[in-house]
Amino acid sequence: MNATDVQRRRRLAIGLVLATLLLLLAGLAAGSEGWSLANLIRTWAGPDGALIVGQIRAPRTLGAWLTGALLGLAGATAQGLFRNPLADPYLLGSASGASLGVVLMLAASALGGHAIGLATADTLARIGLVGAAFGGALLGVLLTLTLARGAQQTTRLLLAGVVVGVMLAAASDLVTSAVPEALRGKQAFLLGSTGYLGWGSCAALAIGLGLTLPPSWRLARALDALTLGAETATSLGLALPRVRIALVAAIALATGLAVSQAGLIAFVGLVAPHLVRRFAPARHGFALIASAAAGGTLLLLADVLARSLIAPKEVPVGVLTALLGGGYLVWLLHRRRVA
Repeated sequence: MNATDVQRRRRLAIGLVLATLLLLLAGLAAGSEGWSLANLIRTWAGPDGALIVGQIRAPRTLGAWLTGALLGLAGATAQGLFRNPLADPYLLGSASGASLGVVLMLAASALGGHAIGLATADTLARIGLVGAAFGGALLGVLLTLTLARGAQQTTRLLLAGVVVGVMLAAASDLVTSAVPEALRGKQAFLLGSTGYLGWGSCAALAIGLGLTLPPSWRLARALDALTLGAETATSLGLALPRVRIALVAAIALATGLAVSQAGLIAFVGLVAPHLVRRFAPARHGFALIASAAAGGTLLLLADVLARSLIAPKEVPVGVLTALLGGGYLVWLLHRRRVA
C-alpha cells in the first residue's frame, strides 16, 4: 500500500463523514416548504417543533442513511462474491420475493374487507406489511439457493436468482390481476419511499447493520482471495461453500431488511461500490465499510432532494435513485467508450 492510496482512502473517508453530517442536518431542515435552515429554526420554535423534527424528520433521515448503508454493504458483498461489478443486491430474488409478500398481504386485506396501504396508520397492519416483505425476501433467496443446489457455484447461483426473480414477479402480477385493489400498494412499494420510517424502523435497520457488517468485514480476505479465482482461493485453504453461504446470508439479511422498511430502492447497492472503487481502490476490508457509508450518503441525498424539489409534494425516492444512479452509469459507460 503506497502513500497515494492511503491519502485517497483518507480523503474518501473524511468526505463521506462530512457529507453525512451535512445531509443529516439537511434532512432535519427539509419539510413541506422545501429545504432551509430558517425552516428548521422556525419549525423547532413552533408549538409542534419537537414532534415534527424529533418524531418525523429525525427518524426518516436516520432511517434513510441506515437503509442506504445496508444496500451499499449488500451491493459490495454481492459484487465481490460474484466477481462482477454489475452485481446487484437484488440478484438473488429478494426484491421479487419482497414484492410478492407485500402484494399477498395487500390482497388478503382487500379480500377481507379492510383494505390497507403502505401509508397505513395501523401499527399491526404496518408490522404485517414489513414482516411480509422481509419474509418474501428471505423466501426468494431460499428458493434461489434450492434451485442452485447451494452456493457452490456462483454462476449457477446467479442464473437461479434471475429465474426465481422472474417467476416471483410473474406470481405478483398474477395476484394483482386477480385482486386489482393490491395494485396501487404494489406500485408504491416498487417506487420506494423513506416517508414511513420511524424510530422502530431505525432500530431494526441498525440491528441489521450490526449483524451483517462485522461478519462481512471478517470475510473480506475471502473476497480478496476470490478475486484470484475459485481454484486459487481453494488452494489457499478457504472452505468456499461455507464462505459463500455466509456471504449470501449477509446479503439476504441486509437486503431483506432494507426492502421491507423502504421498498425497492434502485441503483444504490450498485452505484455505491462503484464510487468507492473509483475514488479509492482498495481491498474488500476497506471497500465494504466505505460502500456502506457511501450507500447511506447517496440515499440520504436522494431523500433530501425528494422532499425539496417540488415541495410541498414529494418525488418517490426510488425514482430519484434510479435517475441519478442510472445517469451515473450511462456517463461512466460513455466515458469509457470515448477513452
